[in-house]
Amino acid sequence: QLQASGGGLVQAGGSLRLSCAASGRTISSYGMGWFRQTPGKEREFVAAIRFNGGSTLYTDSVKGRFTISRDNPKNTVYLQMNSLKPGDSAVYYCAASKYQITRVRREYDHWGQETLVTVSS
Repeated sequence: QLQASGGGLVQAGGSLRLSCAASGRTISSYGMGWFRQTPGKEREFVAAIRFNGGSTLYTDSVKGRFTISRDNPKNTVYLQMNSLKPGDSAVYYCAASKYQITRVRREYDHWGQETLVTVSS
């Protein structure tokens, strides 16, 4: 089970750190990712990290502002979000994939509960 937390309301230019804690299984062998979704739109890829933390992927709109990281002993993945923009407002999901690292939504097998991020202008 994956539980995301850390969302909230922040002004444009501010920061938030999302956490995704896993229980019932270890995530150390899974590629992990963050996705986000707004009403009426498909869930989109945000960031992913290799199972061992060795590499990361980002969608272009968040490069240089967001950082994904993981702490396998703590069974937790993080998404540090800086310089937030109103366009980053969305429901954010973390997910686990049997692939080492992937940006493809259908390659994620386990999805966590959402956390809402709202960025005011």
